[in-house]
Amino acid sequence: MTNKKILRPERLRQVPAQFSWVDQRLVRDNFLRRAEPAAWALYLVLVTVADAQGLSYYSDATLSRLLKMEAGQLARARQQLVAADLVTYQPPLYQVLALPAAAAVPASPRVGEALSVGDLLRRLGGAA
Repeated sequence: MTNKKILRPERLRQVPAQFSWVDQRLVRDNFLRRAEPAAWALYLVLVTVADAQGLSYYSDATLSRLLKMEAGQLARARQQLVAADLVTYQPPLYQVLALPAAAAVPASPRVGEALSVGDLLRRLGGAA
């Protein structure tokens, strides 16, 4: 039996305010743009099978079979999730991480919301 240990205790996941293991900030904070669909399929499996601390030790063979992915595709999916800072991996152990703290950059205004002239100029200057 694999001895499980928390890989990154500072990022131990907790149930978010909206009471769901899949944090709504994945959508609201545009995390979905950080990885391809195969990576999100892997993330869904890991979130589903992980214990309360986010730990899972499903093998590559099992994950490949469940997700119908070749070994290379699974490795790319895993690397995208690691690069997006959503999971950490030390073979054979995965840890689904709490989402990183919100970025200091203010979110874009919603449709119909007004921008100040200063904000508009800053955005235009940053886009140049």
